[in-house]
Amino acid sequence: MLDQSTIDKITDAAQIQDVVGDYVTLRKRGVNLLGLCPFHNEKTPSFTVSPAKGIFKCFGCGKGGNSVHFIMEHEQISYYEALKYLARKYHIEFQERELSAEEMAIRNDRESMFLVNEFAQKHFSSTLHNHIDGKSIGLGYFRERGFRDDIIQKFQLGYSLDQRDAFTQSAIKAGYNKEYLVKTGLTLEGDNGYLADRFRGRVMFPVHSLSGKVVAFGGRILKKDDKMAKYVNSPESEIYHKSSELYGIYFAKQAIVRQDRCFLVEGYTDVISMHQSGIENVVASSGTSLTPGQIRLIHRFTENVTVIYDGDAAGIKASIRGIDLLLEEGLNIKVLLLPDGDDPDSFARKHNASDFIEFVETNSSDFIRFKTNLLLKDAGNDPIKRAGLVSDIVRSIAIIPNSMIRAEYVKECSALLAVEEAMLYHEINKIKNTEQGKTVARPQNQPAEAIPHFEDMDGGDIYTSPYESEERNILELLIRYGQTLMYYANDDQKTPVTVAAYITEELENDDIAFQNPLHQLIYEEYKAHAMDENFVADRYFLYHSDARISQLTADLITEKYTLSKVHSKVKKVETDLERLIELIPRVIFEYKNSLIIARIRQKLLEMKAASDNKNNLRVDEIMREMAELEGVKRQLSKTLGERIIIKI
Repeated sequence: MLDQSTIDKITDAAQIQDVVGDYVTLRKRGVNLLGLCPFHNEKTPSFTVSPAKGIFKCFGCGKGGNSVHFIMEHEQISYYEALKYLARKYHIEFQERELSAEEMAIRNDRESMFLVNEFAQKHFSSTLHNHIDGKSIGLGYFRERGFRDDIIQKFQLGYSLDQRDAFTQSAIKAGYNKEYLVKTGLTLEGDNGYLADRFRGRVMFPVHSLSGKVVAFGGRILKKDDKMAKYVNSPESEIYHKSSELYGIYFAKQAIVRQDRCFLVEGYTDVISMHQSGIENVVASSGTSLTPGQIRLIHRFTENVTVIYDGDAAGIKASIRGIDLLLEEGLNIKVLLLPDGDDPDSFARKHNASDFIEFVETNSSDFIRFKTNLLLKDAGNDPIKRAGLVSDIVRSIAIIPNSMIRAEYVKECSALLAVEEAMLYHEINKIKNTEQGKTVARPQNQPAEAIPHFEDMDGGDIYTSPYESEERNILELLIRYGQTLMYYANDDQKTPVTVAAYITEELENDDIAFQNPLHQLIYEEYKAHAMDENFVADRYFLYHSDARISQLTADLITEKYTLSKVHSKVKKVETDLERLIELIPRVIFEYKNSLIIARIRQKLLEMKAASDNKNNLRVDEIMREMAELEGVKRQLSKTLGERIIIKI
């Protein structure tokens, strides 16, 4: 773990214009710099860099943050890895906290396994290019497949000699511990110290993690032997979890972000051939069914996935269940069926990138529509099969999280299947109720529609609230001007107060918490650090280790508009700082007013429910509560009008 002083050194050294300038051509525009966004395709620059604030912001795709988060986004790496990247760039020595004995042992094991895999990759690549068998057998196979030398080198392909322990002995001779050779699965250990290479006589496909480290290998046998598996893969280990890795993700991640689409294929050679044809936003599940971990990995980069099938009906039906998992994650799924006799590998070798993309655009179809048509052909006129088909399609629709998208699919499938929409909705509700268990009964007085409830943020999601705009306005004032000294007039007294203290008093006097958990988290951290001697709010939150906080801060402190020099000459425009006299009371009033209006609406719903139940006592009680709320609303306007904030 990095200590805070090292993080501060890195962030101080990593000037935003220098970091971004390595990837984007920037031109001066007033006090800021402007360029074409590297995260989405655009012809008119909307990507702005502010050297004074140390942030970037794209007004096209919405991405923003500091230099660390730029590297995180561009390289698709973690916060910690981005810091290491910048430390290397600016020659800053890492100062990490001392690890416990247990942490050190785990770390040493993992590092040793990575080192063994790195040696193995280099060994297999060297064998491929330099050994007589590697050149004639391994390289010959890749050349036969049409792979260029640059592609072979890019994917670090190799060859393992068809000898019992050639690799193992080379590794031991080079000083690598037998324990880690076995742990990584590169070496098999039998009784009486018997050692053998797992991948002997196979061409080698290294599997890279998101950060580019070799975590595993896949090996394809070249000789015909019915007793041996065509492909052998590394076993699960401390550094390799098959369910969380995708072949090619390291080479595809930037292209996926740039194109906002991921092509999903089955095998190693499919990925490699598509890269060679110019299609780089492609990954493979490596012959295994898709897992939630793999799907989440794709979802980090895009919501749009195109699954490519080779026309094998049996294979398509077997993989459909995995596609349902993609729907459940909220991804937009299209299916591309290749011509008979073609797989992604052979098709890519016949076509260049532009032809391939044109074929995709013309021939890909929505997954639900594809699945419906596929199963309809299979069912024919058999009523039992058609009933099963309806159930199957309904299960796929039911797991889609977006209700509007579900409604569109219901409408379309109703027409395709000749089934009434009401019947489809009935079946969907049955499935959802079954999955969720028994529906939790509402208290008698609880309205059917209440103010939305927000779960905790353990999963890393960013939630929105009905008061999103009001809460963001308050946070913006807090972060930008929280330490600005003001005073307000009340009962002919002028009381000094900071903007932060005023906002805190107004919120806590009425026991108000932000509805969005992320907003509340920032607010609580602000209060915890407000009295710290060297606390500078915008810097603290801009360089926060939580990317959600950093990016939200970048949004809040970014100037939305830049006035032209002509405009400023014609008329003096007040800054937000100069308008604090009106801004602060107004945003507080708007937030409180919105909360009260929501409470009143909720009471109306409660009153309707009580009236429907002929509960007159409850109706009278609610009417009194509503009168109190209206009184609070009037008093709020009066109080805030009297407590005028004045700048010193």
